[in-house]
Amino acid sequence: MPKITIIGAGGYVFPLTLIRDVLSFPALRGAHFSLMDIAHDNLARTFGHAERLITQHNLPASVEATTDLRKSLDGADFVVVTFQVGGIEAYAHDVEIPRKYGLDQTVGDTLGPGGIFRGLRTAAALDPIIDLMKQVCPDALMIQYANPMGINCWYTSEAGINTVGLCHSVQGTSQMLADHMGLDSGSWTFKCAGINHQAWFIEFKHKGVDVMPLLRKTMNDLAAAARAARASGNASDELYGGGGEQVRTAIMNLTGYFQTESSHHASEYLPYFRRTAAEAQQWLPERWDYYEICRNHDFVGLERRAAELAEQPLTPSHEYGAYIIDSMTTNTPRVVYGNVPNHGIITNLMPGCSVEVPCLVDAQGIQPTVIGELPPACAGVNAGSVAVQNCAVKAAQSHDRSLVHAAVALDKYTSAVLTLDEITSMVDELFEAEAAWLPQFAQ
Repeated sequence: MPKITIIGAGGYVFPLTLIRDVLSFPALRGAHFSLMDIAHDNLARTFGHAERLITQHNLPASVEATTDLRKSLDGADFVVVTFQVGGIEAYAHDVEIPRKYGLDQTVGDTLGPGGIFRGLRTAAALDPIIDLMKQVCPDALMIQYANPMGINCWYTSEAGINTVGLCHSVQGTSQMLADHMGLDSGSWTFKCAGINHQAWFIEFKHKGVDVMPLLRKTMNDLAAAARAARASGNASDELYGGGGEQVRTAIMNLTGYFQTESSHHASEYLPYFRRTAAEAQQWLPERWDYYEICRNHDFVGLERRAAELAEQPLTPSHEYGAYIIDSMTTNTPRVVYGNVPNHGIITNLMPGCSVEVPCLVDAQGIQPTVIGELPPACAGVNAGSVAVQNCAVKAAQSHDRSLVHAAVALDKYTSAVLTLDEITSMVDELFEAEAAWLPQFAQ
């Protein structure tokens, strides 16, 4: 039975969801889970819920909780990374300092100053994990769930760790597109490729027939309906999610292909949508602010949800992690979408960067599909993001502050709003505010 280590196990819902997903597979019901976190009380809470789940379903699985990283990693077959270094305190700096300069990130965890500084903090926390994995579980697969996905996966892969990064934006967006087109469940297939949060649906078929023209028409019609409803005073973000997905539809009309991450998220990756508050409101009529959502979490509700997860029947969620563990353990072939090193997979993106593509998984591990060239405009959009990620990864490796300044300055949204002098001041202020998590960058 596999040993599954979860680092950052003190979260309310996700670690328990992963445990429940794994135990949904009969062949994994004797798995051993090692839960590791530096927050003892949070860790104890997750441990209690996990024990309750195992007892409730009368399973032979076992679980331990520890704050000792070496003990948790020793002999692990799978190492799941799911943490946010610095928590809400650091996240506040990522978001609030750029807003002082006029840069309003909706999430700030992937690109831009927020994503870059989160990546630097995460890299510092990944270093001891990397070192210990090489010593005590060199053959383990790291399953990376923490953002910024592209930066994190690039960093650990270059350090010699077998890594796959997992996100649910491919699953969620493909289902959304199928629903909007009115396609019956099980009747449609797709191929998606690019980078995390900017992967492209380069194929979509219904019963084997190309429906890309229908996809484009459907999303343009939805965006037009949202604009008309807003003009008449009847707009509803609930009805027309993301303002009718106007941002992603505009990106689709630019590149020819629909991308994976939401319009709110996508609006902070490119220079066209958030230069002013009025412009952002035009593209996204109802504000969505993930920092505010996190800051105002209903912790009582999260605790209730965790308790419910322990009681409910064992059925896997749409997250890929447990499917990978089952496929590698039982040699059951499956296709998942994973973030992997670009070694000849997408030929018109930088070698070695992290790309998100379909992957076959079986006992041989993660085997990515060779895509070849992305459509030129899609590759062009991705290349700009990869340039930012490259500087951030190299900065994390070298502790070179000048590369952090370059990474932020190369960000498309940042450079559309701020001058170089403003960017320099903002980055220096972020370094000062986050010095406790980034001692390696001390001057």
